[in-house]
Amino acid sequence: MIKLIFSRHLLSFVVFFCMQRLVAQEQILIEAESFKQKGGWVIDQQSFPVLHSSYLMAHGMGRPVADAKTTVKFPKKGTYRVWVRTKDWAPFPVGPGRFKLFVDGQPLQVTFGESGDSAWKWYNGGDIKVDRDSVELVLQDLTGFNGRVDAILFNKGSEAEPPNELAALDMLRNRLLGLAAGRKEMGNFDLVVVGGGVAGTCAALSAARLGLKVALIQDRPLLGGNNSSEVRVHLMGDLDKSYYPKLGRIVRELDNGDPGNGNPNAKEYGDARKFAIVKAEKNLSLFINTHVYQAETENNTIKAVIGRNIETNQETRFTGAYFADCTGDGTLGFLAGADFRMGRESRKETGESLAADEADDFTLGTSNLWASIPVDSTTTFPETPWALPFSDEYHIDEVQSDWQWETGFGNFNTITEAEQIRDHNLRAVYGNWSYLKNHKPEKYAKRELAWVAYIGGKRESRRLMGDHILTQMDIQEGKMYPDATVTATWTIDLHFPDKKNSLYFPDEEFFAGTKHIRVAPYTIPYRSLYSRNINNLFMAGRNISTTHVAFGSTRVMRTCGMMGEVVGMAASIAKKYQSSPRGVYEKYLSEFMRMIKD
Repeated sequence: MIKLIFSRHLLSFVVFFCMQRLVAQEQILIEAESFKQKGGWVIDQQSFPVLHSSYLMAHGMGRPVADAKTTVKFPKKGTYRVWVRTKDWAPFPVGPGRFKLFVDGQPLQVTFGESGDSAWKWYNGGDIKVDRDSVELVLQDLTGFNGRVDAILFNKGSEAEPPNELAALDMLRNRLLGLAAGRKEMGNFDLVVVGGGVAGTCAALSAARLGLKVALIQDRPLLGGNNSSEVRVHLMGDLDKSYYPKLGRIVRELDNGDPGNGNPNAKEYGDARKFAIVKAEKNLSLFINTHVYQAETENNTIKAVIGRNIETNQETRFTGAYFADCTGDGTLGFLAGADFRMGRESRKETGESLAADEADDFTLGTSNLWASIPVDSTTTFPETPWALPFSDEYHIDEVQSDWQWETGFGNFNTITEAEQIRDHNLRAVYGNWSYLKNHKPEKYAKRELAWVAYIGGKRESRRLMGDHILTQMDIQEGKMYPDATVTATWTIDLHFPDKKNSLYFPDEEFFAGTKHIRVAPYTIPYRSLYSRNINNLFMAGRNISTTHVAFGSTRVMRTCGMMGEVVGMAASIAKKYQSSPRGVYEKYLSEFMRMIKD
């Protein structure tokens, strides 16, 4: 009887396995971001936490971009149903992101990206006949206004719509792309730094120079985060007022001066400089274009992280003794189960005079900066009925943006609605520019958009909780704790919607105001730079342990870079004594502070 049951189970497994192989042979999935030739299309991974995938986007600032192309092998000839996963990002009622898919030179009858539906889903592209072993796919942008495509699926012998539900879609991707089976082990490191902004880059360099074997994982092709040429925010915070004059040396190495915000000259942000400094470190291994989406934990300790390349979808696994969350969003801490906060605390809870009356979800927003340049002849820009509406009564008369172009403020979640925030910013930029070009020709006829950021420059999201939560009182009273490390100087700078902008765009604000509350130089305790409940997790950057009010001062990038330097030092002490981040404070504080001073 037992043998019979076993045989039945074995037979069922064999049938299931054969069916899976048959289905896999008759389904071909192409992730758009994996196209061999991207043309003018760009890769966007900002919504990976929501979509579990990157996608291609035609970011042409109103001018159609060059075609993206790739070749696909077909194991079987015959008739295939074509499905394209996309969305209409600005359906008012029909949006601007139109594109065509060509298969071996023939366009599908459907024009994608103009459905009037803002949700990501599969669209039926009709049937094609494949009579060759491989075919060429071409994505043709029709507008230059941010059409986007996640994936293309060819189904043979089935007209069923592919799944849109995320778990089922993940299973489809894993099966057809062989993600888990193709995962690579990248080795064991003393310190794994997740996030290659200024904070993460400084943390990795600091630790590597102290002899640790370090992995630096960045989810974009460039280092620097908000200070890269993809986002173009200048570095703020003083280094010359530090209680520890040698702290900030690595920040100075990375600092390319002050090109301002949104400078149209990409070279002003020093991308090559940052890469050269990192590449020169023999103890530091850099992994770009890798989004960490999973953490393996045991007994409140991170054992490994798993990343996926945003272009190739190659999966990689990193093991380590210590980890540093420098993602800004607190991504690694969240994946590992670290305590965190998001939004504003109440005045009753924190005792801060600047805190909100009641706790809420309000966060500082995200900016997508832009710039125009003068040109020799008159240029045009199309009308944008799908964008935000501007008028003689209200428009923003600027040739280049600054920090005020900002969306969020509690109307959007800066993590789960990052795509919607960026798209709202784009609707504001394009709508305002269209008004200026078409209604103020005396000033704007001979100007054109030179650059618009499609990667959002985030300010606030999760804050990971440490053994000390920095408060307004710590800052304004200049409290000097025994573990005082980073010296911070920026004002308490809490943004809010501009009143006039709120009047014309209620609950859809994209322009900010602030009130700078000046502070004397103060210090950030080391206990704000490690997790209170994940045993081997450091953090540096805008996701450290503060209240919302205190965060308004600690979030600027030179300050964040010094946090990274401190984390690298702390990791070296922890490794030396086989201790923990907390152990550095509890057992080895005097040695740690000598390192910071000397």
